[in-house]
Amino acid sequence: MSHRMRFWSTVPAFYQAQLRLTQAAKKGLGDPVLGELVVLRASQLNACAFCVDMHVANLREAGVDQRRIDLLPVWEEAGGLYSERERAALAFTEAVTVLTDGFVPDAVYERAAAQFTETELAHLLAVIVAINNWNRANVTVRQPPGEEL
Repeated sequence: MSHRMRFWSTVPAFYQAQLRLTQAAKKGLGDPVLGELVVLRASQLNACAFCVDMHVANLREAGVDQRRIDLLPVWEEAGGLYSERERAALAFTEAVTVLTDGFVPDAVYERAAAQFTETELAHLLAVIVAINNWNRANVTVRQPPGEEL
């Protein structure tokens, strides 16, 4: 597949706004590893090679055990590799990203709400919304992994 357009440099004001949006979302989440697991999982679901490549590198740089990175697509079956808080965040990420039923199920929302304060949950949702913005643009323009935006 070939790169279709230099989207982010063509709309620099949008790019800067997206960066600020992402920074604001992550700021209130607290745990940077949790944030990276969430954005990696959403990027995997959206088949965004650019973002998967970047967030895997970020997790490695943060010293996250490689097994936790490798088994993220099957986190539900990965035993104790992920905390209950991480598992709730990952379930919430999948529900918000995929929206297969057209909504986020109450049980998924309640599971996340039990693990996060309202402010933390709002920031988690903001992180998920932000990464989905990145993914959709990057997938559409076929942004190559490792290439500068």
